[in-house]
Amino acid sequence: MAPTLTLKPGTAWSDAWQRCLAVAPEAFQDDRVLNLWDGTWHRDGRALPATTPVDGTPIAGPPRLDATTAHQAVRASLDQHRRWRHIALPERRARVSATLDALCEHRELLALLLVWEIGKPWRLAQADVDRAIDGVRWYVDEIDRMAEGRTPLPGPVSNIASWNYPMSVLAHAMLVQALAGNAVIAKTPTDGGLSCLTLACALAAREGIPVTLLSGSGGELSEALVRSPEIGCVSFVGGRDTGARVATAVADLGKRHILEQEGLNAWGIWNFTDWDALAPLIRKTFDYGKQRCTAYPRFVVQRSSFDAFLSVYLPAVRSIRVGHPLAVGNPSDNLPDLDFGPLINAAKAKELADQVAEAIDRGAVPLHRGDLADGHFLPGQDLSAYAAPVTLLNPPSTSPLHHAEPFGPVDTLVLVDTEAELLAAMNASNGALVATLSCDDPATYDRLAPQIRAFKTGHGKPRSRGDRDELFGGFGASWRGAFVGGDLLIRAVTEGPDPERLPGNFPDYHLMPA
Repeated sequence: MAPTLTLKPGTAWSDAWQRCLAVAPEAFQDDRVLNLWDGTWHRDGRALPATTPVDGTPIAGPPRLDATTAHQAVRASLDQHRRWRHIALPERRARVSATLDALCEHRELLALLLVWEIGKPWRLAQADVDRAIDGVRWYVDEIDRMAEGRTPLPGPVSNIASWNYPMSVLAHAMLVQALAGNAVIAKTPTDGGLSCLTLACALAAREGIPVTLLSGSGGELSEALVRSPEIGCVSFVGGRDTGARVATAVADLGKRHILEQEGLNAWGIWNFTDWDALAPLIRKTFDYGKQRCTAYPRFVVQRSSFDAFLSVYLPAVRSIRVGHPLAVGNPSDNLPDLDFGPLINAAKAKELADQVAEAIDRGAVPLHRGDLADGHFLPGQDLSAYAAPVTLLNPPSTSPLHHAEPFGPVDTLVLVDTEAELLAAMNASNGALVATLSCDDPATYDRLAPQIRAFKTGHGKPRSRGDRDELFGGFGASWRGAFVGGDLLIRAVTEGPDPERLPGNFPDYHLMPA
């Protein structure tokens, strides 16, 4: 009989919080975090209650600012920007490098905060921190050639990002933007990552990085963080509805922008027989419960190969491990190696369950429905934010699961008979960030891949955001503004010789990287 699971000693939220108070007392006080602006931590804003999706434990909530204070913070950031842009590059490089050293020193605490705040399994939480550190170090090593002949923007970069990658996306972007000579502003994600980002920003601020970190509702702060004339660039990562509003605002103002939005990333199976190679990749697509912009929630499968596909797909999805990321059988055990923990909150889990039920009512065929009873949980713990994997065949066109990214562990399968049907099904969302096509014949791949509306398409392998010199963007409605990654990220947040046309999706042109 398996031992009853318990929380691994030293990993409780209270343990993490006490460590934050000890490491950065300027940013964490009593039971709340502070806002950082004008180079000072402020005990302002209205702190809201919050709970972790992991098991419902109360955690620190965001200290929400009002619009007036946010405008003050933006004006102060411009003053910081005007000083920082004249700091010599070797000094900027040294300060960013010192920040990375501090992040390395507190790597495990940052990862533990990610587990509690956004439910990442320990392996993936550590990877998020490591990718941020390693990615920025690459820019530190390469910045001399990238910045040659370029100058910082006229104002600070304003960052508004979703909750799922606080370190490897948001903190990474902020440090690279600062390395390039800009002051940086970030809004803490509404749904999670507050304490992790606060600790990271405290470590950066100690090294003199001109960072501003604010909490507040998007509706309350958007005027300051998007439309303020002081802002030199808006960098956004999130959904299409909010992204469209931001895009309208920056287009009206002619402001530099980087807007990464969601798309339905699809994996196509066409004239394919290498099933042994596909099997291990299917399970990996469920990492973090598909709560990421480069997840693959749609498989488009040639009808004549459907039986062979299911023979590898179903065993893979049945092997997925879900549970509490910090639960162990014995105190000395390593933390569990899970595919995913909770979704970001109970509301999201309910929304997804409702969408699945509605799709089935309208004709979708359930091929697999996991059971949380098989999960890795503490006795009697709150499971309201958890969802087991689900696979549906042929979701109806009226269902959101047919055309939109579910942002949860739900796969939809669509059967096709012709290449035209394959391409139509893979392009269902008017643009995507990534796609994959599995087919045996390289010539077939070379002919079909350019017709898939994704920024990156893999041949039999998943694509991702990428790191270091790998470029990243999107087609159609999945991306607006400048593309990023490698040299393009530095170009997006600096100015070069006039006239300059940055690669990206803009209102008046679309330009792919050379």
